[in-house]
Formats: sequence, structure tokens, C-alpha cells
Amino acid sequence: MQKGDLRAACAVLAPDTRSELEETEKKACPVGIAAEQLPAGGPVSTVNVYGRQARVVFKSDTLFLSRFPDGWKVVAAGCVPESGRPYRCAIKGG
Repeated sequence: MQKGDLRAACAVLAPDTRSELEETEKKACPVGIAAEQLPAGGPVSTVNVYGRQARVVFKSDTLFLSRFPDGWKVVAAGCVPESGRPYRCAIKGG
């Protein structure tokens, strides 16, 4: 996926995550994902896999993924840790 390829970014979102984004933004996925102004991830620093779930930590972003029959899909993006609480994510499924 090339930088700024919003259609490709939408293609890797989990179905519920894509639906939630479109419903929240009241726009099609490519426009909605652009509106979120997600940080450029940068180099991968950590990958943790827990069965069918995974966390990918970049220099400036964290993604959460789930394994679907057609491969890994992003269930949350633009996530930042909060002290003593779960991550706060800009894009997430319902």
C-alpha cells in the first residue's frame, strides 16, 4: 500500500470497523479515513500475536488486528495508550 492510498487503507479495515467509521463520519470510507488524519506509522517497533488477535506498534501509531477467513484486518487504528486505561483509538469497530 502506498502512502495516501485511502482505498487500500479501507480494504484492510474489518467490516465492523469500516461500518463504524462510515457511520460516525457520515461519509464513504476513503473520505472518512482521510478526515481522521491518522499519524504516519513509521517503522514497526513491536508485534504481539495472541491467537486470532494482534497488536502492531509503530513509532507514532498502534494498530489492533483480528484474523478473518480472508486474512488479517484492522479493527482499530490511530490508537494511543492511556495511563491505567485501555488504548484510545481514532478508528475502531462497534
